[in-house]
Amino acid sequence: MRTFLPEWAEQEAVLMAFPTENTDWAYILEEAQLQYLRIIDALTKEGINVVVLCHDVEKTNDLIKGLRKEFISLIRIDYNDTWTRDYGPLTIVKDDCLRALDFGFNGWGLKFAADKDNLANLRMMENFIIPKAVYRNEREFVLEGGSVETDGEGTILTTSKCLCSPNRNGGLTKEKAESMLHQYLGASHVLFLDYGELEGDDTDSHIDTLARLAPENIILFTGCRDIDDPHFEELLKMRAQLTLFRNAEGEPFNLVELPLPLPIYDEEGNRLPATYANYLVTDKAIFIPTYNQPDNDLLAMQTIRIAFPDHKIVGVDCTTLIKQHGSLHCATMQLPKGLLNPIIFECNSGCQ
Repeated sequence: MRTFLPEWAEQEAVLMAFPTENTDWAYILEEAQLQYLRIIDALTKEGINVVVLCHDVEKTNDLIKGLRKEFISLIRIDYNDTWTRDYGPLTIVKDDCLRALDFGFNGWGLKFAADKDNLANLRMMENFIIPKAVYRNEREFVLEGGSVETDGEGTILTTSKCLCSPNRNGGLTKEKAESMLHQYLGASHVLFLDYGELEGDDTDSHIDTLARLAPENIILFTGCRDIDDPHFEELLKMRAQLTLFRNAEGEPFNLVELPLPLPIYDEEGNRLPATYANYLVTDKAIFIPTYNQPDNDLLAMQTIRIAFPDHKIVGVDCTTLIKQHGSLHCATMQLPKGLLNPIIFECNSGCQ
């Protein structure tokens, strides 16, 4: 039996990748590095270990000067870009043992170069970061971490536009996609959202931009109350479909609506896919992206507290992350307790 672990399971660390001149952040590199330092600082302040992939350990070590290095491990590995959510390992429990599943990553349906990202988990295994006994090569199946949500009890929430994309696995039917989720992740109950898309989204409607499963049968979802907003009709249809969803016991979900951030545009006037649904859950705290919109930022944090009343709520300014069409959840991947080789936390930022 396989169980796909939920994000709120006990964690070992959070995986990130640091911006360099060889990533898409090159045009605003200093600003991007400050953004990532801001996230790492927020995580380590809460006592959370952070594994940071980097191209140059010495340079990155200089940049994290002043942060809590006892919680940071720097790992020298090549990667194309910094969105570890989508190429980091997905973790299941099989026969009471953890398994780090390394799925295929092809740049969100062949949109961007991803040859190094696709090998990042393998490289971590080869460098003894992920133990060989835990690692499983499943790269014949393309699956991104931001495209699937689980309650840890067999239910997976996803979107048909992403999982049935022709440029990922040749265009799966819902039935075939569900079969694959059962085969790899042990899914027994799969819910496909057919509506919901944010302007500027490169991912083909990743679920972590739209709706998130939470404990106590809750789904937090992105709403839109402005009838003149281009998202209004699509998100209204999404909300209507969510009301029809049932959990594995046949019960309706408790729906909690998140605000939609005010529009944010790039320098060419294109709207960026800002969303509060792109938050990171740890066993200690919930880290929520903020966008320098005090009223909406506060409302989002108060709303997420409804689903996680026992967690500390931490806002993290993500106004730079959104410039590359991602946010806080996209830039991080939780690594459950026991997944990593313990030696990396003994190096205190010196591992390579």
